[in-house]
Amino acid sequence: MTNQLAPLAAPYPPEIAAILAGYPQQDGYLLSLFRTFANSLRFLRKGVPNLLDRESPLPLRMREIVILRTTANRRCEYEWGVHVSIFAKAARLSPEQIAATTAVAIDPALWSETEAGLLAAIDALCRDGRMDDTLHTAFTAAWTKEQQLEIFALCGAYHTVSFVANSARLPGEPFGARFPESAASQRS
Repeated sequence: MTNQLAPLAAPYPPEIAAILAGYPQQDGYLLSLFRTFANSLRFLRKGVPNLLDRESPLPLRMREIVILRTTANRRCEYEWGVHVSIFAKAARLSPEQIAATTAVAIDPALWSETEAGLLAAIDALCRDGRMDDTLHTAFTAAWTKEQQLEIFALCGAYHTVSFVANSARLPGEPFGARFPESAASQRS
C-alpha cells in the first residue's frame, strides 16, 4: 500500500460519491484536485472551504488576484492554471497581469494602487504570515473588515490547496494554463 496522494478513480464509495456530487464539474469532469481530496472523507467534507460563491464580499477580480498570487507564491502551477483558464477572463485580467501574478516583483504600472497593495499584502502573508505596520495600515484603509477576513480565508485556503496539489504532484489539467517561462526562473 502506498501513502502517495493521488486522485481517486470512479467508481467511488457511496459516501464519497455523494459528497463529490456537490463539487463543481464541467461536463461531468471532476478536477483531479477534488478527486485527491477524496482520499480522506473528513478532508473532503471540511478541508477547504468553497469561497467561490456570489456572496463573497470581494469582487471577482480581487478574489482572483488573491488566488493567483497565493498559488504563484506557493509555486502551484496546477491551481494557478485552473483559475487562469476558468476565471481570468471574467475577472478582466489582461495577459500581462496574469503573467505578472507569477513575477517576484510587483509592477505598479500594471495594477491600480489598491490592486498593487493587495498583491503586496498577499506576498507578506505568504512570506511572513503578517504585514508590517505600513502595509497593514494601507490594507485596513482599503478593505472592510469583512473583506479583510475573506482575503485571509482565501489566502489560507489556497495555501492548503497548493500544498495538496503540489504534494500529490498533480499535473496540470488538460485545459489549464501553464506558468509563463519567466516564472520558473524567477521563483526557483
